Amino acid sequence: MIEPIPHPLTPQDCLVAVMIAVSASDENMRTAELVKIESTVNNLPIFADYDLDRLRVMSETVFDLFSVEDGLDALFGLIRANLPERLYETAYAMACDVAAADGSLNDRELRLLEEIRYELNIDRLHAAAIERGARARHMTIQDGE
Repeated sequence: MIEPIPHPLTPQDCLVAVMIAVSASDENMRTAELVKIESTVNNLPIFADYDLDRLRVMSETVFDLFSVEDGLDALFGLIRANLPERLYETAYAMACDVAAADGSLNDRELRLLEEIRYELNIDRLHAAAIERGARARHMTIQDGE
């Protein structure tokens, strides 16, 4: 009997995929967004044992999925299948941080964030708090003037 091959995505891979997807959603991965992804992976405890070589693999996976019809649906299917539900809000928070990293949100990023909220069943009130926190973390001195 052949043993089933376990799915290769870890929960950390799923978190990285969500961040990459938000950055790539407007077809222009900005330096600030890439730095935010790298900083998140390098500094948050959830990534303590994460193999940094997986960043490239997850980037390729997301780009491959984005290049086919229904690829976004497939990405969400992979995320729901491999990311524990208790980390859904974590994924959304990381997505919001990446989207806010360059100081502006475009329509494609906003649509993808809305889709993430829907697909991961993020409560609207919780989503608003997460979004407000991301906005507060990415303010600049000039934003208040």
